[in-house]
Amino acid sequence: MKILLIGNYQPDAIQSMDLFSVMLENHLIQFGHQVRVIRPIPYLGSLHLFPNVFKKWFGYIDKLIIFPLNLRSVISWADVVHICDHGNAIYARYLQNIPHIVTCHDLLAIRSGLGEFLEYKTGWTGKILQQMIVKGLNQAQKVACISEQTRNDLIRFSTLDEKAVTLIPVGLNYPYSPMAALEAKQRLKALGISQDCRFILHVGANHWYKNRLGVLAIFYQLILKQSEWYLVMVGKPMTDEMHKFIQSHNLSQKVIELVEIEHENLRALYSSATALLFPSLQEGFGWPIIEAQACGCPVFTSNRPPMNDVGGEAAVYIDPNNHEDTVEKIVSSLSKLEMFKSKGFINSQRFTAQNMVYQYIELYQLAIEEKYKTKITN
Repeated sequence: MKILLIGNYQPDAIQSMDLFSVMLENHLIQFGHQVRVIRPIPYLGSLHLFPNVFKKWFGYIDKLIIFPLNLRSVISWADVVHICDHGNAIYARYLQNIPHIVTCHDLLAIRSGLGEFLEYKTGWTGKILQQMIVKGLNQAQKVACISEQTRNDLIRFSTLDEKAVTLIPVGLNYPYSPMAALEAKQRLKALGISQDCRFILHVGANHWYKNRLGVLAIFYQLILKQSEWYLVMVGKPMTDEMHKFIQSHNLSQKVIELVEIEHENLRALYSSATALLFPSLQEGFGWPIIEAQACGCPVFTSNRPPMNDVGGEAAVYIDPNNHEDTVEKIVSSLSKLEMFKSKGFINSQRFTAQNMVYQYIELYQLAIEEKYKTKITN
């Protein structure tokens, strides 16, 4: 097949979406398909002639006005088009005469725009954009959701026939596995983590639903009981609010911040941590859960979908809003972590990139067949 992937506007710097499209591209090529990737080019969004406040609006011109012209010029090459991020579902309107699918990663921004979350309020421009995205999803031929929670949300908010909405969980975006102890120690030393450091790991960005302040609050309660622990926070730079919490609770010597590290260093951390703490309030999927399990790192995560679907029977589930109870669960589970390690290995095998891509290939073929039948009947 000739498969055209629509990727993200790079100035938006949505790392997880970039990883997803690269994973798709690499595996589809390995399976013998022809693949092209097209994404909005930052013509105006890269200009430095104007203040930063205008960059968002110039970005909208790049994405909403210029890119559709580029897209029209290449879609005739493709047998099927795959919009890799539902945030770009606005382009479905230009694909009505060609087989196409959209991957929907979560409906959190759309739900926020509708006022479903007290923790976050969406501005008026955000609400308009989310309305455009919903309209695009409603125009899509096929939509693949990465979790059952996302699928249920999409069916609730869209006018799509349920038959057009399928479940394809994401696979591991990197070959995570346990790292040899010596190499892991060397990497941790280079990261500034001492050899005898007993640490809890958290991996995430600063979106409100990642609950990173909650991570710090849970950790603070933990060291009140067992003072030998450290917390390693991996991901985006911590916010001012997080730094204030650390300072006001005297955690400066206990919290280690690592910003956007490479895969092998993250693999070393997963392989060395006592456990991953992932108390998200909401998620589309929760990649760190299976990344940790694939490396033999036990997981404490929220007893909410999709986290409790992704973690299966191999994670310890907590209430992300009950910090003291979470600490009790962590402490009481320490003696059972070896059991969760072995279960985690098994569970993570449900989420291979190869299996994910096989399912996408089947969905591509189905989309092509449906469009062919429609042309015949018309």
